[in-house]
Amino acid sequence: MFTQDPTATAARTRTGDARRDVNAAAVLRAVLDHGPVARSRVAALTGLSPAAVSRQVVDLARLGLLRERPELASPGAGAVGRPQLPVDVDTGRIAVAGLHIGLPMTTFAFLDPRGNVLHRRELSNRGRTGAAVLRPLLERLPGLLAAVPDGRTVVGLGAVTGGAVDRESGLILRHDPLGWRDLPLGELLSAASGLPVQVDNHARALAQAEILFGHPAARRSMVHLFVGHVVDAALAVAGTVHAGPASPTGEIAHLPVPDSDAPCHCGRTGCLAAAASDTTLFDAAAAEGITERPDRAALVAAVRAGDPRADRLVRRRAKTVGRALGLLADVINPDLLVLTEHFTSLDPAYLEVVRAAFARGSHLRRDTGLVIAQRRGADVLAVAAGAAALGALYARPVHALTTAPPPHRPTPTAPSRRGSHS
Repeated sequence: MFTQDPTATAARTRTGDARRDVNAAAVLRAVLDHGPVARSRVAALTGLSPAAVSRQVVDLARLGLLRERPELASPGAGAVGRPQLPVDVDTGRIAVAGLHIGLPMTTFAFLDPRGNVLHRRELSNRGRTGAAVLRPLLERLPGLLAAVPDGRTVVGLGAVTGGAVDRESGLILRHDPLGWRDLPLGELLSAASGLPVQVDNHARALAQAEILFGHPAARRSMVHLFVGHVVDAALAVAGTVHAGPASPTGEIAHLPVPDSDAPCHCGRTGCLAAAASDTTLFDAAAAEGITERPDRAALVAAVRAGDPRADRLVRRRAKTVGRALGLLADVINPDLLVLTEHFTSLDPAYLEVVRAAFARGSHLRRDTGLVIAQRRGADVLAVAAGAAALGALYARPVHALTTAPPPHRPTPTAPSRRGSHS
Protein backbone atom coordinates (compact mmCIF):
# COMPACT_ATOMS: atom_id res chain seq x y z
CA MET A 1 0.00 0.00 0.00
CA PHE A 2 1.36 3.41 -0.99
CA THR A 3 1.75 5.95 1.81
CA GLN A 4 2.32 9.56 0.81
CA ASP A 5 5.16 11.35 2.54
CA PRO A 6 3.57 14.39 4.28
CA THR A 7 6.92 16.20 4.21
CA ALA A 8 7.08 15.89 0.44
CA THR A 9 3.47 17.04 0.14
CA ALA A 10 4.21 20.08 2.27
CA ALA A 11 7.29 20.88 0.19
CA ARG A 12 5.30 20.67 -3.04
CA THR A 13 2.62 22.89 -1.52
CA ARG A 14 5.19 25.46 -0.49
CA THR A 15 6.76 25.33 -3.96
CA GLY A 16 3.37 25.77 -5.60
CA ASP A 17 2.48 28.66 -3.32
CA ALA A 18 5.83 30.31 -3.99
CA ARG A 19 5.39 29.97 -7.75
CA ARG A 20 1.90 31.42 -7.49
CA ASP A 21 3.26 34.42 -5.57
CA VAL A 22 6.11 34.92 -8.05
CA ASN A 23 3.63 34.98 -10.93
CA ALA A 24 1.25 37.26 -9.05
CA ALA A 25 4.10 39.63 -8.22
CA ALA A 26 5.17 39.72 -11.89
CA VAL A 27 1.64 40.53 -13.06
CA LEU A 28 1.14 43.17 -10.37
CA ARG A 29 4.48 44.79 -11.21
CA ALA A 30 3.66 44.89 -14.93
CA VAL A 31 0.32 46.56 -14.23
CA LEU A 32 1.95 48.99 -11.81
CA ASP A 33 4.44 50.04 -14.49
CA HIS A 34 2.18 50.04 -17.55
CA GLY A 35 -1.43 50.16 -16.37
CA PRO A 36 -4.08 50.57 -17.49
CA VAL A 37 -2.96 47.71 -19.72
CA ALA A 38 -4.56 44.81 -21.59
CA ARG A 39 -4.00 41.28 -20.29
CA SER A 40 -2.38 40.31 -23.58
CA ARG A 41 0.21 43.02 -23.03
CA VAL A 42 0.79 41.78 -19.47
CA ALA A 43 1.42 38.31 -20.87
CA ALA A 44 3.99 39.71 -23.29
CA LEU A 45 5.69 41.72 -20.54
CA THR A 46 5.89 38.86 -18.03
CA GLY A 47 6.36 35.84 -20.31
CA LEU A 48 3.36 34.14 -18.70
CA SER A 49 0.64 32.48 -20.73
CA PRO A 50 -2.59 34.42 -21.29
CA ALA A 51 -4.42 31.85 -19.14
CA ALA A 52 -1.93 32.29 -16.30
CA VAL A 53 -2.25 36.07 -16.50
CA SER A 54 -6.04 35.82 -16.38
CA ARG A 55 -5.87 33.61 -13.29
CA GLN A 56 -3.56 36.04 -11.56
CA VAL A 57 -5.70 39.04 -12.50
CA VAL A 58 -8.77 37.34 -11.03
CA ASP A 59 -6.90 36.54 -7.81
CA LEU A 60 -5.40 39.99 -7.49
CA ALA A 61 -8.76 41.63 -8.18
CA ARG A 62 -10.35 39.48 -5.48
CA LEU A 63 -7.65 40.65 -3.06
CA GLY A 64 -8.34 44.30 -3.86
CA LEU A 65 -5.13 45.00 -5.78
CA LEU A 66 -6.34 45.11 -9.40
CA ARG A 67 -9.50 46.18 -11.19
CA GLU A 68 -10.80 46.14 -14.73
CA ARG A 69 -11.28 49.43 -16.56
CA PRO A 70 -14.04 48.76 -19.12
CA GLU A 71 -14.50 52.49 -19.74
CA LEU A 72 -11.00 52.56 -21.27
CA ALA A 73 -11.57 49.71 -23.73
CA SER A 74 -11.05 50.81 -27.32
CA PRO A 75 -14.10 50.84 -29.63
CA GLY A 76 -14.75 47.44 -31.07
CA ALA A 77 -12.65 45.66 -28.45
CA GLY A 78 -13.87 42.13 -28.06
CA ALA A 79 -15.67 41.98 -31.38
CA VAL A 80 -13.91 38.66 -31.89
CA GLY A 81 -13.50 36.55 -28.76
CA ARG A 82 -13.62 37.89 -25.24
CA PRO A 83 -13.19 41.62 -24.65
CA GLN A 84 -9.67 42.79 -23.80
CA LEU A 85 -10.56 45.04 -20.89
CA PRO A 86 -7.63 47.06 -19.55
CA VAL A 87 -6.63 46.33 -15.96
CA ASP A 88 -5.06 48.74 -13.51
CA VAL A 89 -3.90 48.88 -9.91
CA ASP A 90 -6.94 49.35 -7.69
CA THR A 91 -6.26 52.35 -5.49
CA GLY A 92 -9.69 52.53 -3.92
CA ARG A 93 -10.19 49.48 -1.71
CA ILE A 94 -7.15 48.88 0.48
CA ALA A 95 -4.49 50.96 2.20
CA VAL A 96 -1.36 50.49 4.23
CA ALA A 97 -0.51 52.53 7.30
CA GLY A 98 2.92 53.88 8.07
CA LEU A 99 4.87 55.32 10.98
CA HIS A 100 8.10 57.24 10.59
CA ILE A 101 9.59 57.69 14.05
CA GLY A 102 12.14 60.49 14.09
CA LEU A 103 13.73 62.60 16.79
CA PRO A 104 11.51 65.70 16.71
CA MET A 105 8.30 64.03 15.55
CA THR A 106 6.52 60.91 14.42
CA THR A 107 4.71 60.92 11.08
CA PHE A 108 1.63 58.73 10.68
CA ALA A 109 0.10 58.15 7.26
CA PHE A 110 -2.12 56.03 5.05
CA LEU A 111 -0.95 55.16 1.51
CA ASP A 112 -2.77 53.57 -1.41
CA PRO A 113 -1.16 50.72 -3.42
CA ARG A 114 0.49 53.20 -5.81
CA GLY A 115 2.27 54.92 -2.93
CA ASN A 116 0.03 57.99 -2.93
CA VAL A 117 -0.40 59.55 0.51
CA LEU A 118 -4.07 59.55 1.44
CA HIS A 119 -3.66 61.09 4.88
CA ARG A 120 -0.68 62.38 6.84
CA ARG A 121 -0.44 63.48 10.44
CA GLU A 122 2.61 64.77 12.29
CA LEU A 123 2.87 64.12 16.02
CA SER A 124 5.43 65.99 18.10
CA ASN A 125 7.65 63.82 20.29
CA ARG A 126 7.96 66.79 22.65
CA GLY A 127 11.64 66.24 23.22
CA ARG A 128 11.14 62.73 24.57
CA THR A 129 13.56 59.90 23.93
CA GLY A 130 13.78 56.22 24.85
CA ALA A 131 10.61 54.44 25.96
CA ALA A 132 8.91 57.79 26.54
CA VAL A 133 8.63 58.27 22.77
CA LEU A 134 6.95 54.95 22.15
CA ARG A 135 4.53 54.70 25.07
CA PRO A 136 2.05 57.41 23.99
CA LEU A 137 2.36 56.31 20.38
CA LEU A 138 1.26 52.76 21.20
CA GLU A 139 -1.69 54.15 23.14
CA ARG A 140 -2.77 56.34 20.23
CA LEU A 141 -2.27 53.81 17.45
CA PRO A 142 -5.76 52.18 17.45
CA GLY A 143 -7.40 55.60 17.19
CA LEU A 144 -5.06 56.69 14.40
CA LEU A 145 -5.82 53.52 12.43
CA ALA A 146 -9.55 54.07 12.88
CA ALA A 147 -9.30 57.23 10.76
CA VAL A 148 -8.61 55.32 7.52
CA PRO A 149 -10.33 57.27 4.72
CA ASP A 150 -13.15 56.11 2.45
CA GLY A 151 -13.88 52.87 4.27
CA ARG A 152 -10.72 51.19 3.00
CA THR A 153 -9.30 48.06 4.55
CA VAL A 154 -5.90 48.51 6.20
CA VAL A 155 -3.80 45.46 5.26
CA GLY A 156 -0.47 46.25 6.87
CA LEU A 157 1.62 48.67 8.89
CA GLY A 158 5.11 49.89 8.02
CA ALA A 159 7.35 51.39 10.69
CA VAL A 160 10.67 53.02 9.85
CA THR A 161 13.33 54.95 11.67
CA GLY A 162 17.02 55.71 11.45
CA GLY A 163 19.99 53.77 12.72
CA ALA A 164 20.61 50.03 12.67
CA VAL A 165 17.40 48.06 12.07
CA ASP A 166 16.99 44.29 11.76
CA ARG A 167 13.99 44.12 9.47
CA GLU A 168 13.63 40.32 9.74
CA SER A 169 13.06 40.43 13.50
CA GLY A 170 11.54 43.93 13.64
CA LEU A 171 14.25 44.97 16.08
CA ILE A 172 15.79 48.43 16.37
CA LEU A 173 19.36 47.49 17.16
CA ARG A 174 20.58 51.04 17.71
CA HIS A 175 19.22 54.54 17.28
CA ASP A 176 21.56 56.95 19.03
CA PRO A 177 19.50 60.18 19.00
CA LEU A 178 16.42 58.39 20.33
CA GLY A 179 18.43 56.35 22.83
CA TRP A 180 17.10 53.00 21.57
CA ARG A 181 18.97 49.70 21.89
CA ASP A 182 17.52 46.30 20.94
CA LEU A 183 13.96 47.64 20.89
CA PRO A 184 11.38 45.05 19.64
CA LEU A 185 9.43 47.64 17.67
CA GLY A 186 7.67 45.18 15.35
CA GLU A 187 6.37 43.07 18.22
CA LEU A 188 5.12 46.11 20.15
CA LEU A 189 3.35 47.64 17.15
CA SER A 190 1.79 44.33 16.12
CA ALA A 191 0.33 43.88 19.59
CA ALA A 192 -1.03 47.44 19.58
CA SER A 193 -2.48 47.36 16.06
CA GLY A 194 -3.41 43.74 15.28
CA LEU A 195 -1.76 44.21 11.87
CA PRO A 196 1.18 42.54 10.14
CA VAL A 197 4.07 44.95 10.72
CA GLN A 198 7.14 45.55 8.55
CA VAL A 199 9.98 47.40 10.29
CA ASP A 200 12.90 48.88 8.36
CA ASN A 201 15.51 51.59 8.22
CA HIS A 202 14.07 54.71 6.57
CA ALA A 203 16.83 54.97 3.95
CA ARG A 204 16.14 51.40 2.81
CA ALA A 205 12.40 52.06 2.78
CA LEU A 206 12.85 55.13 0.59
CA ALA A 207 15.08 53.13 -1.74
CA GLN A 208 12.25 50.59 -1.98
CA ALA A 209 9.79 53.37 -2.79
CA GLU A 210 12.10 54.67 -5.53
CA ILE A 211 12.27 51.18 -7.04
CA LEU A 212 8.50 50.74 -6.94
CA PHE A 213 7.33 54.21 -7.96
CA GLY A 214 10.30 56.34 -8.95
CA HIS A 215 13.15 56.73 -11.44
CA PRO A 216 13.58 53.73 -13.82
CA ALA A 217 17.35 53.67 -13.21
CA ALA A 218 16.68 52.79 -9.57
CA ARG A 219 15.88 49.24 -10.65
CA ARG A 220 19.36 48.78 -12.08
CA SER A 221 21.45 50.10 -9.21
CA MET A 222 21.09 52.99 -6.81
CA VAL A 223 22.35 54.52 -3.61
CA HIS A 224 19.95 56.47 -1.43
CA LEU A 225 21.35 58.96 1.08
CA PHE A 226 19.12 60.24 3.88
CA VAL A 227 20.27 63.38 5.69
CA GLY A 228 18.21 64.43 8.71
CA HIS A 229 18.80 64.17 12.43
CA VAL A 230 20.48 60.90 11.47
CA VAL A 231 22.49 60.21 8.32
CA ASP A 232 21.83 56.85 6.64
CA ALA A 233 22.38 55.27 3.24
CA ALA A 234 20.89 52.32 1.39
CA LEU A 235 22.08 50.32 -1.61
CA ALA A 236 19.89 48.54 -4.16
CA VAL A 237 20.96 46.36 -7.08
CA ALA A 238 18.69 44.76 -9.70
CA GLY A 239 15.58 45.97 -7.91
CA THR A 240 16.54 44.52 -4.52
CA VAL A 241 17.45 46.63 -1.51
CA HIS A 242 20.53 45.26 0.21
CA ALA A 243 20.09 44.42 3.88
CA GLY A 244 23.49 43.04 4.78
CA PRO A 245 24.39 40.38 7.35
CA ALA A 246 22.26 40.72 10.49
CA SER A 247 20.21 43.25 8.48
CA PRO A 248 22.11 46.54 9.00
CA THR A 249 23.10 47.75 5.53
CA GLY A 250 26.32 49.34 6.70
CA GLU A 251 27.47 52.57 8.31
CA ILE A 252 28.27 55.77 6.50
CA ALA A 253 27.45 57.90 9.52
CA HIS A 254 31.05 57.80 10.72
CA LEU A 255 32.83 58.62 7.48
CA PRO A 256 35.37 61.31 8.39
CA VAL A 257 34.76 64.91 7.32
CA PRO A 258 38.19 66.58 7.49
CA ASP A 259 37.05 70.18 8.08
CA SER A 260 34.49 69.38 10.81
CA ASP A 261 34.93 69.29 14.56
CA ALA A 262 31.28 68.56 15.36
CA PRO A 263 30.98 66.05 18.25
CA CYS A 264 29.45 62.68 17.36
CA HIS A 265 27.51 60.18 19.50
CA CYS A 266 30.38 57.74 19.01
CA GLY A 267 32.69 59.98 21.04
CA ARG A 268 34.77 61.24 18.11
CA THR A 269 34.50 64.46 16.15
CA GLY A 270 34.11 65.13 12.45
CA CYS A 271 31.91 62.14 11.56
CA LEU A 272 29.56 62.64 8.62
CA ALA A 273 26.51 62.07 10.84
CA ALA A 274 27.59 64.92 13.09
CA ALA A 275 28.89 67.28 10.38
CA ALA A 276 25.82 66.98 8.14
CA SER A 277 22.97 66.27 10.56
CA ASP A 278 19.93 68.46 11.11
CA THR A 279 20.89 68.67 14.79
CA THR A 280 24.24 70.25 13.93
CA LEU A 281 22.72 72.56 11.32
CA PHE A 282 19.94 73.84 13.56
CA ASP A 283 22.29 74.25 16.55
CA ALA A 284 24.64 76.30 14.38
CA ALA A 285 21.79 78.53 13.22
CA ALA A 286 20.77 79.21 16.83
CA ALA A 287 24.38 79.77 17.94
CA GLU A 288 24.89 82.39 15.22
CA GLY A 289 21.66 84.19 16.11
CA ILE A 290 19.97 83.30 12.82
CA THR A 291 17.14 81.60 14.72
CA GLU A 292 16.02 81.97 18.32
CA ARG A 293 16.34 78.24 18.97
CA PRO A 294 17.37 75.12 17.01
CA ASP A 295 14.34 74.69 14.77
CA ARG A 296 13.78 73.56 11.18
CA ALA A 297 10.86 75.87 10.44
CA ALA A 298 12.75 78.90 11.72
CA LEU A 299 15.79 78.15 9.56
CA VAL A 300 13.60 77.53 6.52
CA ALA A 301 11.95 80.90 7.13
CA ALA A 302 15.36 82.60 7.36
CA VAL A 303 16.48 81.01 4.10
CA ARG A 304 13.30 82.05 2.34
CA ALA A 305 13.68 85.59 3.70
CA GLY A 306 17.10 85.78 2.03
CA ASP A 307 19.24 85.81 5.19
CA PRO A 308 22.80 85.34 3.82
CA ARG A 309 23.95 83.66 7.04
CA ALA A 310 21.25 81.01 6.73
CA ASP A 311 22.08 80.50 3.08
CA ARG A 312 25.78 80.06 3.97
CA LEU A 313 25.02 77.37 6.56
CA VAL A 314 22.77 75.42 4.20
CA ARG A 315 25.30 75.67 1.36
CA ARG A 316 28.08 74.47 3.66
CA ARG A 317 26.08 71.38 4.51
CA ALA A 318 25.24 70.84 0.84
CA LYS A 319 28.96 70.78 0.02
CA THR A 320 29.59 68.20 2.76
CA VAL A 321 26.77 66.04 1.42
CA GLY A 322 28.05 66.37 -2.15
CA ARG A 323 31.52 65.19 -1.14
CA ALA A 324 30.00 62.19 0.63
CA LEU A 325 28.00 61.33 -2.49
CA GLY A 326 31.18 61.57 -4.56
CA LEU A 327 32.85 59.03 -2.30
CA LEU A 328 29.84 56.70 -2.49
CA ALA A 329 29.78 56.99 -6.28
CA ASP A 330 33.47 56.11 -6.51
CA VAL A 331 33.12 53.06 -4.26
CA ILE A 332 29.83 51.68 -5.65
CA ASN A 333 29.46 53.32 -9.09
CA PRO A 334 25.62 53.13 -9.18
CA ASP A 335 23.27 54.14 -11.98
CA LEU A 336 21.50 56.59 -9.67
CA LEU A 337 22.15 58.55 -6.48
CA VAL A 338 19.00 59.73 -4.67
CA LEU A 339 19.25 62.33 -1.92
CA THR A 340 16.64 62.96 0.75
CA GLU A 341 17.56 66.26 2.41
CA HIS A 342 15.14 69.01 3.29
CA PHE A 343 16.71 72.06 1.66
CA THR A 344 17.54 70.43 -1.69
CA SER A 345 13.86 69.51 -1.93
CA LEU A 346 12.84 73.10 -1.18
CA ASP A 347 15.20 74.86 -3.60
CA PRO A 348 16.93 73.33 -6.66
CA ALA A 349 19.80 75.80 -6.16
CA TYR A 350 20.98 73.77 -3.17
CA LEU A 351 20.86 70.58 -5.21
CA GLU A 352 23.20 72.26 -7.67
CA VAL A 353 25.60 73.00 -4.80
CA VAL A 354 25.49 69.29 -3.92
CA ARG A 355 26.14 68.33 -7.54
CA ALA A 356 29.07 70.73 -7.87
CA ALA A 357 30.71 69.31 -4.73
CA PHE A 358 29.99 65.81 -6.00
CA ALA A 359 31.70 66.59 -9.32
CA ARG A 360 34.78 67.98 -7.55
CA GLY A 361 34.99 65.07 -5.12
CA SER A 362 34.36 62.09 -7.41
CA HIS A 363 37.32 60.62 -9.25
CA LEU A 364 35.04 58.77 -11.69
CA ARG A 365 33.83 62.06 -13.18
CA ARG A 366 30.31 60.77 -13.57
CA ASP A 367 27.54 62.97 -14.97
CA THR A 368 26.14 65.04 -12.11
CA GLY A 369 22.65 64.33 -13.44
CA LEU A 370 22.77 60.95 -11.74
CA VAL A 371 22.36 62.84 -8.43
CA ILE A 372 18.67 63.58 -7.93
CA ALA A 373 16.60 64.83 -5.01
CA GLN A 374 13.66 62.79 -3.84
CA ARG A 375 10.45 64.09 -5.35
CA ARG A 376 7.90 63.45 -2.59
CA GLY A 377 8.33 66.82 -0.89
CA ALA A 378 6.56 67.08 2.46
CA ASP A 379 5.24 63.53 2.06
CA VAL A 380 8.69 61.92 2.05
CA LEU A 381 8.59 60.57 5.62
CA ALA A 382 5.07 59.27 5.09
CA VAL A 383 6.15 57.51 1.92
CA ALA A 384 9.17 56.00 3.70
CA ALA A 385 6.88 54.56 6.37
CA GLY A 386 4.30 53.15 3.98
CA ALA A 387 6.94 51.81 1.58
CA ALA A 388 8.07 49.26 4.16
CA ALA A 389 4.61 47.67 4.02
CA LEU A 390 4.14 48.19 0.27
CA GLY A 391 7.46 46.53 -0.51
CA ALA A 392 6.30 43.36 1.25
CA LEU A 393 2.94 43.58 -0.52
CA TYR A 394 4.43 43.83 -4.01
CA ALA A 395 7.04 41.14 -3.36
CA ARG A 396 4.51 38.51 -2.27
CA PRO A 397 0.98 39.86 -2.82
CA VAL A 398 -0.95 36.63 -2.39
CA HIS A 399 1.00 35.59 0.69
CA ALA A 400 0.71 39.06 2.22
CA LEU A 401 -3.07 39.19 1.86
CA THR A 402 -4.01 35.57 2.54
CA THR A 403 -1.77 34.65 5.48
CA ALA A 404 -2.14 37.88 7.43
CA PRO A 405 -4.58 38.32 10.33
CA PRO A 406 -8.15 39.32 9.37
CA PRO A 407 -8.31 42.68 7.53
CA HIS A 408 -8.06 45.54 9.97
CA ARG A 409 -11.13 47.69 10.41
CA PRO A 410 -10.31 49.26 13.77
CA THR A 411 -12.84 50.72 16.14
CA PRO A 412 -11.86 54.03 17.73
CA THR A 413 -10.80 53.70 21.33
CA ALA A 414 -12.50 55.61 24.08
CA PRO A 415 -11.20 59.17 24.35
CA SER A 416 -10.78 59.10 28.13
CA ARG A 417 -6.96 59.39 27.99
CA ARG A 418 -6.64 61.55 24.88
CA GLY A 419 -5.58 64.61 26.81
CA SER A 420 -2.51 62.89 28.20
CA HIS A 421 -0.89 62.17 24.86
CA SER A 422 -2.44 64.34 22.19
